[in-house]
Amino acid sequence: MAVEEKRAWAMAVFAVVGYAVYAVLVLTRMDGRPLAETPYVAALLWTVGGGIVAGIVSGIWFGIAARNDGLQVDERDREIGRFGDHIGQSFVAIGGVSAMVLAMFEVPHFWIANVLYLCFVLSAVLGSLAKLAAYHRGLQ
Repeated sequence: MAVEEKRAWAMAVFAVVGYAVYAVLVLTRMDGRPLAETPYVAALLWTVGGGIVAGIVSGIWFGIAARNDGLQVDERDREIGRFGDHIGQSFVAIGGVSAMVLAMFEVPHFWIANVLYLCFVLSAVLGSLAKLAAYHRGLQ
């Protein structure tokens, strides 16, 4: 398995697990309040930060392992990486536009932050899935 494929798997797993942890933390803090009034900032910052750190550490780990095995990133890996990034970036744009629309309608910050976070997660997951599909089926 190519090092970039391993990184794609790790990114998808970290994104899903991080968002699931965030959702559980927010839902358990409701205490009878409406969801939009639930404290969410600390949970959001910790799960996003944890995902970033996990991604960096796994990238370093996979890079060291690949170097020790003599594996290198080739042109195919770079093309697949660009393909997956283009797929994922579409959800970043969707999140930005959605957040802008919500802000125009003066929706509570909770919903704006959660739309952005969800779109970042979808970006990571779908970009990673696109990369994994390209590794297994090829680019056509």
